[in-house]
Amino acid sequence: MKLQEVIICSLTPTSSAQGSGYIALHDIQTGTSLASFKQTSCGSNLASFIRTGAGQGGLILTAQSEKPLLHVYSFQKDQLHLKIVLPEKLSCITTDPLGHYCAGGTPNGRIYLWEIASGILFNTFEAHYRCINVLRFTLDGAALVSGSEDSGVSVWAMARLLDNNLQYEIPTPYCMFSDHTLSVTDIQCGIGNFPKCRILTSSLDNSCKLWDIETRTLLTTFLFPKPLSLLAFDRSERTFFAASSDGSIHQVNLFREPKDKFGRGVGVSEAVGGLGPGDPIRISDEVDDSGPTTKRLISVGKPISSLAISLTSSNLLVGTSTGHLEIYDIPSHQLIRTISTHQGYSITNITTMLKPPDLIGHTTLGSSSHHDAIPVKPISSFQRVKDQVSRDVHEVPIILPVPLDQEPPYHISPNLGISEGMQYFMNLQSESADASSAQLRSRVSQLEAEVSSLRQSLSKAKGLSDAMWEVVVNKMLNSDQGEDEVRLTKKTKT
Repeated sequence: MKLQEVIICSLTPTSSAQGSGYIALHDIQTGTSLASFKQTSCGSNLASFIRTGAGQGGLILTAQSEKPLLHVYSFQKDQLHLKIVLPEKLSCITTDPLGHYCAGGTPNGRIYLWEIASGILFNTFEAHYRCINVLRFTLDGAALVSGSEDSGVSVWAMARLLDNNLQYEIPTPYCMFSDHTLSVTDIQCGIGNFPKCRILTSSLDNSCKLWDIETRTLLTTFLFPKPLSLLAFDRSERTFFAASSDGSIHQVNLFREPKDKFGRGVGVSEAVGGLGPGDPIRISDEVDDSGPTTKRLISVGKPISSLAISLTSSNLLVGTSTGHLEIYDIPSHQLIRTISTHQGYSITNITTMLKPPDLIGHTTLGSSSHHDAIPVKPISSFQRVKDQVSRDVHEVPIILPVPLDQEPPYHISPNLGISEGMQYFMNLQSESADASSAQLRSRVSQLEAEVSSLRQSLSKAKGLSDAMWEVVVNKMLNSDQGEDEVRLTKKTKT
């Protein structure tokens, strides 16, 4: 199966006369529209996407902005798959990377945690004093991070939230970060398993902060000229983008190359910041390549409503409130493509993924008779209150694996994920990489031979030096012994 990266975004109408919004998929290379899912209107951070994988079709979850409803779509049909009535209207939602759990935040500061397959409400608790703006799972799904209008950021261990023995106790966060002074607008989680990972937070107080969860400390504060609304974090944590709603995007590199006294690079990189709250780094609007973070500015010229980085970390995707989707080349900051087919709508959420094999109208299953062979990921209506009986029974539908002696009727890699997708795109340059590897191995062999020759020469030189030293010492000893005998003879005669 040929892998293809696609853009998936949610759109909300800017006026009530245009009706409801929809979800749209585009080819990232050509901008071609691949599919759309209508009858949904979700605001920022109110959409979450579960990728197709492990033999199950993916899902699209969108919480409605004005109603306590959750609309669920599958990639296999453009009609509503399931409509779920929620306990109350949500302000943000998120799903863990494996698609097992869904978390929702409310304007009152409460968090709900459901299991997607069974719909069981595992936990609900007051997490913040004011509206929760953003929820994020760490990349391993072991922790949930929440940011609120009360300027607080809390990290919640999933093990405690799911523990049956603690279901009647008020959850306590693993750690809390409270250095922001105004509302937290976005959170991005870095690589690594919880708690050995870092998170990046933005706020209306013009600052972006980098935190280390394991040590519970603030590593670096970046101060910007304008309030921040969105973040995009490179997967390798080399750089990040911070956007303001007025259309300005700042790129901040987290590594720099030190220079010698002549202004030349020394050939190695070092991390930027890390000195805590007492050493903030100020980011200006001017392009300054001599600064410690090589600050760079992208001016979109339109209000920005969503931001994301492609799977290969080569493109920056910018969604605007005017319906324009712009794609920038990250190394050069050049505008590559603009998708302007959504004018009159605001692009509230945007991300990229590998093209779902079961996408409606784009199936790669070999024949139409096998279209229904890909089961959609199980999802049940979410509980509105805790139910002890359901939790004790806890029945979850599962799909048994295909026997090893049978070929599955569909062509989906069971372990196909982001890392494999990125590996596919990286292999596009495999031929040049193989040639470079051969040259590198040849050079290494030459260096090893030179090192071996130098070691032999060093051994010979050391042996010669030892022999010369022994001769000189013996000569000195014999000379001293002769002088002592002469003195002894003179004394005896006297």
